[in-house]
Amino acid sequence: MQFTAEQIATLLKGRVEGSPEIMVDQLSKIEEASSSSLTFLANPKYEHFIYETKAGIIVINEDLVLQKPVKSTLIRVKNAYSAFTELLKLYDELRNDKQGIDDQVYVHESTTLGKDIYVGAFSYIGKNVVIGDKVKIYPQVYIGDNVKIGDQVTLLPGVKVYNDCSIGNRVIIHAGSVIGSDGFGFAPKEDGSYEKIPQIGNVIIEDDVEIGANTVVDRATLGSTKILSGVKLDNLIQIAHNVEIGSNTVIAAQTGISGSTKISENVVLGGQVGVVGHITIAKGSQVQAQSGINRSITEENKKWGGSPAFPYNNELRSQVLYSKLPELEKRIAELEKQLNDKNNS
Repeated sequence: MQFTAEQIATLLKGRVEGSPEIMVDQLSKIEEASSSSLTFLANPKYEHFIYETKAGIIVINEDLVLQKPVKSTLIRVKNAYSAFTELLKLYDELRNDKQGIDDQVYVHESTTLGKDIYVGAFSYIGKNVVIGDKVKIYPQVYIGDNVKIGDQVTLLPGVKVYNDCSIGNRVIIHAGSVIGSDGFGFAPKEDGSYEKIPQIGNVIIEDDVEIGANTVVDRATLGSTKILSGVKLDNLIQIAHNVEIGSNTVIAAQTGISGSTKISENVVLGGQVGVVGHITIAKGSQVQAQSGINRSITEENKKWGGSPAFPYNNELRSQVLYSKLPELEKRIAELEKQLNDKNNS
């Protein structure tokens, strides 16, 4: 895909400085760019690269005052970062513009397929599935019976969606993730063994959700595990049965949410956070990486840290005290020795 500076400037509503006919065919970091690269400069800290780079075209802020001449063609826009983000989106759409059904795909005759969809090789689509328009199903995806998938959904290679689950519009699920596997439900028996409790609920994923690679969302025992609109889940996350994650919540990698926990909207959980079951986390909570949440958080818009988690500022003070413990131990030992010497004298 090749574009001229003039075409890019028209798309971004920018102004060309240099050759409007110069062509580029790739997007690059400014320090690694070649003559066929399009790049950008938004942070003044990296301005020195603009005088050194080999890039063919650079998108810059319209108010940037250059300290010396540059070799590259420039496109001045109101906000270089936002403009380049739009270019990345367009490039990604063009790169992934796939349609049609590959060979060696199984689609049950009762399935309803929308318009302009793509289904990759070795994918399986079960009975009574409903799939919306402009959906992309990459190779080796499994979709069980009675699944509903909205418009503009992307399921990357190897995604598994178990039966009866529902996925909204504009959802992206990355490679290897599993939606609707059994919740971890076992009842102890008198002989010390465990009896499996059937998990007959489902998973509901609302609109504009993105789920990272190898993340697992378990189906509910009864009812639904719910991922509400705008949620962003990183790679390698475990969401247990009957959990509800509120809208626009963000959760980083290797976090585990235990069963029946309710997380409110706009919550941020750092990496490797552990959350016990059957609690609630208030709206706007922010939890530091590697924290352990063992009770409900009821105050909204507060920061938390530590294991068990408590208010973030208190956690920072505690870390300072922890670092001083060896010194305090030494001082206490010296005081004990002085007391013993005094008592023995």
